[in-house]
Amino acid sequence: MSGIYIHIPFCKQACFYCDFHFSTSLKKKEDMILSLIKEIEIRKDELKNTIIESIYFGGGTPSVLNTEEIQTLIDAVYKNHTVVENPEITLEANPDDLSEEKIIELSKSPINRLSIGVQSFFEKDLKLMNRAHNSSEAKKCLEIATQYFDNISVDLIYGIPDCTNEEWRENIQTALSFGIPHISSYALTVEPKTALDTLIKKGEIKNVDEEKAQEQFYILIEELKKANFVHYELSNFGKEGFFSQNNSSYWLGKSYLGIGPSAHSFDGVQRSWNVRNNTKYIKSIQENKLPIERETLTKMDGYNEYIMTGLRTIWGVSFDKIEKDFGEKYIKYLEKQAEKYLEKELLILENRVLKTTQKGKFLSDGISSDLFMVN
Repeated sequence: MSGIYIHIPFCKQACFYCDFHFSTSLKKKEDMILSLIKEIEIRKDELKNTIIESIYFGGGTPSVLNTEEIQTLIDAVYKNHTVVENPEITLEANPDDLSEEKIIELSKSPINRLSIGVQSFFEKDLKLMNRAHNSSEAKKCLEIATQYFDNISVDLIYGIPDCTNEEWRENIQTALSFGIPHISSYALTVEPKTALDTLIKKGEIKNVDEEKAQEQFYILIEELKKANFVHYELSNFGKEGFFSQNNSSYWLGKSYLGIGPSAHSFDGVQRSWNVRNNTKYIKSIQENKLPIERETLTKMDGYNEYIMTGLRTIWGVSFDKIEKDFGEKYIKYLEKQAEKYLEKELLILENRVLKTTQKGKFLSDGISSDLFMVN
């Protein structure tokens, strides 16, 4: 089973923290859609002999597309690939795009999952991040969307300057009050060269407090556990039966095809990525050329990637898999590197599967990097 990710590189306005590839100009939207369709056609043999189980519209802000434009892209996938009978088809959307009319239209389309970028229900947080929607729009769209969609995910951001732990709990409880079955939640991160980075350096916005972010991460785990959510990946929580198929495929090492500027792909052996430039992407595709770079993973790359993704999930890192796929040398190395984390109770080893403990979850990326094998 494989997935297809389609990157829609347009946004109404730039969020201060975002370092994803997008443009706030929609002038090239029509050419971009035609190019996305053409790339799907050009690359139709890259996932041959596999069945597509999920289609994911990410961005950017895919909800700037109308339902007809979304439908043409879905049709292109079906025309060029074998798709399971009931694939998970997700649309990332912002609350300000989700009018009642738009939600009803989407509910009649093949889209069967919405990932809604709420981030916070407090006006001060939304203004600080330069989000395009306000709190009442976020609540209104969830109120309507839950009437038409069973499978909805909400994005929330923790560690926002001046967001208290009490406010963070209120954010979580507000999201849960709509009965949604999935929450993706990330710490506010200051990426280089973003507007947030500049504003912090100028002293116009407080810097992110990592200690407070860690506190709010554990509040998130505590509140969602009480609501019977499974913490199946570091940043993802879902009710049983509502884990994201698209995201899970990345963490479980399945193959996926990334369509659009800046999109990444993986076929089990090679990783590839498209150019991060709309004009160059469109020009190249129009000339029947793929604007792509590829790298073949070494055995060491494969091991390091498995460690990184495995420790982020409830499935952990299997010693049996490492022995089978990478060999005895990698097992011995992992056992040695993991010792100090086992002693500190940041990792636990059960039935030859290595996992982070509750205490180690927030530190999983740092722990992973210490378990990597380097030349």
